[in-house]
Amino acid sequence: MKALVLTGTKQMEIQDLKKPEVKSNEVLVNTAYAGICGTDRALYAGLPGSANAVPPIVLGHENSGIVAAIGSDVTNVKVGDRVTVDPNIYCGQCKYCRTDRPELCDNLSAVGVTRDGGLEESFTAPSSVVYPIPESASLKDAATTEPLSCAVHGMSLIDVKPYQKALVIGDGFMGQLFVQLLQAYGVHQVDFAGIIDEKLAFNKEKFGVTNTYNTKRDSIPADYDVVIEAVGLPQTQEQAVAATRKGAQVLMFGVGKPDQTFSMNTYEVYQKQLKIQGAFINPYAFEDAIALMASGEVDVDSLISHEVSLEQVEDVLNGKIKGVSKAVVKVGNNQ
Repeated sequence: MKALVLTGTKQMEIQDLKKPEVKSNEVLVNTAYAGICGTDRALYAGLPGSANAVPPIVLGHENSGIVAAIGSDVTNVKVGDRVTVDPNIYCGQCKYCRTDRPELCDNLSAVGVTRDGGLEESFTAPSSVVYPIPESASLKDAATTEPLSCAVHGMSLIDVKPYQKALVIGDGFMGQLFVQLLQAYGVHQVDFAGIIDEKLAFNKEKFGVTNTYNTKRDSIPADYDVVIEAVGLPQTQEQAVAATRKGAQVLMFGVGKPDQTFSMNTYEVYQKQLKIQGAFINPYAFEDAIALMASGEVDVDSLISHEVSLEQVEDVLNGKIKGVSKAVVKVGNNQ
């Protein structure tokens, strides 16, 4: 079968691999689409994602497809089902798993990170992380379930109320998801900050954003109850804290580099009684993400800017293809 293999740092090649065998608790998925995200760019550059990817490995932790075979112990899906796959696999034995914090698992493994993922024609995953999708969700959209589920997990870590004013900083794919999620969760005013005027205008017209700020030229008032930072740069992390009013919550969702730091006024944290919250991956969030997508509460299709082939993936990862907001890879012909 055709596969795109990460063979080293910033090195990928198309290879012909043997179709994987299915263990008793596993599902074989014929890949339809695989999403490309910032984690893939980090893994391509030799940096860690949720875990370390050791070449040779097939990336692709955001994916959808059709069940081609099931192991003898599998009961939750059947051959022919349209599915999406949660890449994160927890050990169930460590302290974090046993205290209901599996996202912090000491032995985390992941499809498309520590085991071969969706940038190949077929891949396997434990049945426990395979989710059927309803007919109202396309396979193309379903390939973005994983990033949406990560945002859903982030929302679960903060306390949102209808009266609040919220600000999202970051006009990439994740920031635009958060704009919609905050509204779906009932927040009455959602404002949006970024660097691309066209995206700011699009979110105002399409998703009802109240105010927009171009962070290259506009100042942001310190007037928000909830601020979601979806960039991961020191300057935007500092902007997120500065944009708060008393009693506010800041969700630091954007992923910085491993050695990155930012400055913060500790007296302001004390005086405003701020809650600053991190968010790591997506435990217990796939069902909600699928429901939000299938119901139309969250529109992912409007945010997918590029559909590419396996041969074009490296051009997305190294920046040769410009203007990518969200790219999905068409791997198979099963639509």
